[in-house]
Order: sequence, then C-alpha cells, then structure tokens
Amino acid sequence: MKVGIIGLGLMGASFARTLQKTGEHTVYGYDVNPSVMRKADLIGAITGELNENTAKEVDMLIIALYPRQFKNALKPYLPLLKVGAIVTDFCGNKRGVIADMRTFAAEYPHLFFVGGHPMAGREFSGIEHAVTTLFDKASMILVPYSQDIAKLEKVKKFFLSVGFGEVVLCSAEYHDGMIAYTSQLCHVVSNAFIKNETALSHSGYSAGSYKDLTRVARMNSKMWAELMTDNRDKLSAELGELIENLQKYQVALKNGDEQALYELLEEGNERKLTIDARKKEK
Repeated sequence: MKVGIIGLGLMGASFARTLQKTGEHTVYGYDVNPSVMRKADLIGAITGELNENTAKEVDMLIIALYPRQFKNALKPYLPLLKVGAIVTDFCGNKRGVIADMRTFAAEYPHLFFVGGHPMAGREFSGIEHAVTTLFDKASMILVPYSQDIAKLEKVKKFFLSVGFGEVVLCSAEYHDGMIAYTSQLCHVVSNAFIKNETALSHSGYSAGSYKDLTRVARMNSKMWAELMTDNRDKLSAELGELIENLQKYQVALKNGDEQALYELLEEGNERKLTIDARKKEK
C-alpha cells in the first residue's frame, strides 16, 4: 500500500518507520519543518516527500497532527487524491475531526473518511524519539464516518497487519468520553501529583509506584492543553468525579476512621480485580 503521512512528529514518524520496517509499503511524508523532513529521510522513515505528484498515488492519507490542525492540513490534498483513497488521522480528540470529515465528505464523496486514534505514545515528543515498536500490540480506535463495512474491514486489516493488537470501533462522542478518563485525566493526575512539595526530595524513597504515577507528568504541555481544552466537557466531568472520590479518603484520614479507609481501599481493590478479570475473559 502507498501511504501518505502529514506530520512527522513522534506518532507520524513512528508509524512511517513501522511501515518501512515491514518492507511492504511505500511511505510519502510531509512536515512543515524542513529539518524534520531531512531527519525523516536520514533515518529512512519515508520513501519520499508527500507532494502534489505523490499525493495522487496514495491509497491512504494519514493526518498525524493536533486536532485543530486537521482541517487546514488536509484541505489542499483532497483534490489530488484518487477515487477510493482512505483518509484517516491520529488525532487525540475525535468530535471536531469527524465534523470536519463530514464537511469534506460532502464535497469529495469518492473518498473514504474514517477517524483514527492509536492508543500508544511516549512521554517524549518529536521525530528524534520515533521508534518502530511504538504501536506493537496497541489498540487502534476507528471512528467511522461512513458505514461501508467492506472498506472499514480493509482499514482494520491494514492496521492489524502492521502490528496493532486490536481495532476498536466507536462513535466520536464515546471516544472523547473514554479518552477523557483513560488518557487525559491520567496526565492531569500525574502532573498535579508531581507538584507536591515532597517530590523535590523524594530521591531514595521511591520505587515502582512513584515511577508509574509520575511518568506522564513529563509531557508536551502545548499539545495536552489544546486536547484537554477542546475536550473540556468530558474531562471536567471525570475530574470532578475523581475529586469527590479523593475527598472521601481525606475525610476518613482526618477522622482517623480506619474502617472507613479500609472499605474505600477494598472497594478500589475489588474494582481493579473485576476489571482485570473481564480483560482476561476477552
């Protein structure tokens, strides 16, 4: 397959390198930063540049940028794409992207639009941190604009063939609600946790739990601020529920109520065991 990728940061460049590793795909890439293009060429991430000529050849075009950049980045390429070409993205929020796809699909009915979001990442950003293993066994979320089952199956098989462990289909509304909890809230918690004064002198007193909880406190702040702001209704609701739960622990501790604290901890423990058991059953 011939694949075009717009945006060669961590996600776009990692996927380009993943495709190149298979030896079965041609990868055309484009980034507004000339130094990133040179780097992509040097590390063999792309076969060539995505331009007016090569865009006509691609079977799939992927926009690997922030959601707010999706519309303007894609627009110039749409008239160039061949009949049946697949247009997807790696954006972290989906409602705005799917709305843009709906507008474009009315003008370009010969193209197949489907939202995408790989559940993979690192606490680092940029092409210099791109790796070929980023998507190994990861979940790929697809948010269909069209219900063309045959084309959706083609896209699903493609992502599974390059290393993803599963492909999940959902609506944009459901996606943004789930991502608010599984990704964006985790980054808020980690970022807030590291601000405790004790963090400055934790060395020698921390182990796995500290490292796990603080890993994503290091982040691309501009990107996450944009993602969280655009998904603020979903994220604010999840954050509010978390704050309510945390306050219960604080009350139990202030009151020295060991039984209440035990019940809270055991409730969380049982929830975790139940979730893990369901995952094993799949």
